[in-house]
Amino acid sequence: MRRTSDRRGKAGSGVLIALLGAGIPALVGAALHTHAGEPYRETRLYFGTQRPDGRPPVGRGEFTRFLDREVAPGFPEGFTLRDGYAQRRGEDGKAVRETSYELVLLYPENEAAERGARAERIRQAYQEQLRRGPVGRADAELEADLRP
Repeated sequence: MRRTSDRRGKAGSGVLIALLGAGIPALVGAALHTHAGEPYRETRLYFGTQRPDGRPPVGRGEFTRFLDREVAPGFPEGFTLRDGYAQRRGEDGKAVRETSYELVLLYPENEAAERGARAERIRQAYQEQLRRGPVGRADAELEADLRP
């Protein structure tokens, strides 16, 4: 019986293994970090509707007028509003349950200082105009693609 050796086969499989070994981490990395667009900032404002002075809660129409007057001019490209139901601890320690609204504002990261200040003015206006307690705020950095 005659034995033959094919070094090309062994070398070829070694190259294939090396290429796969190098390529798999790159593929995994690409799958884990997908580029979704440009750097953006997201600000979420949380509006409760109960008033501490015992007056009726802020109604939908009153809140819509507030949006038209205070939010739309500062964010003319748009925003998202979500209806909610919130529970928080009142000053007396008891649970306060109320209708709430979540306002989502999305804007380019390079406009964060100006737009963040606008969001802060919205919070203050709600407290002053509608005689409400504090408005919650959360900010996050993200990537977004808002092309039509």
